Amino acid sequence: MISAVVLAAGEGRRFGATKQIERLRGKPLVQHAVDAAAAAGVQEIVVVVGHDAERVRDVVELPVGARIAVNDRYAEGQSTSLAEGLHALDASSDAALVLLADQPGIEPRHVRALITAFDEAAREPEILRIGFRDGPGPALLARSVWEEATSLTGDTGARALFDLDPERVRWVDLDEDAPPDVDRPEDLERGQG
Repeated sequence: MISAVVLAAGEGRRFGATKQIERLRGKPLVQHAVDAAAAAGVQEIVVVVGHDAERVRDVVELPVGARIAVNDRYAEGQSTSLAEGLHALDASSDAALVLLADQPGIEPRHVRALITAFDEAAREPEILRIGFRDGPGPALLARSVWEEATSLTGDTGARALFDLDPERVRWVDLDEDAPPDVDRPEDLERGQG
């Protein structure tokens, strides 16, 4: 089974508010990542909340096979949310897609590209990551690296695994620009179109 961890616990300091609950194209920002995973056929989705957890929990609509995990240590950085999400996954999960709640342009086809690459490589790669023309995108972490991922600290998340040993990352290159993140209110306004 392939799972997805949606990281939605941050404080949104640059945004100035709880951006996960802000609406973009008719739905909360966090919902875009959940919907992309669900539409791609991911069987298990864990949404990690922390800052303003009740408000985020209240706005997200969870599909079948999805649930919330609460990260009480969210202020210590993204690494704690990644660990919380990985710990919450089913024992039968082979890999976890890591999606961010502030990347509403990630689509089901991006998620499927990672799953397909993992399956076609006989589920051997430990780390797969989308490579857009202008930078990296979401990642898939095989269970074999989860213990290492859960021991990370600070605000780096899975990026620290890539930086420690770039050779272990297998890239899934897509000939397109990366969808923009929503970091500030003006990013949200640009994404309305």
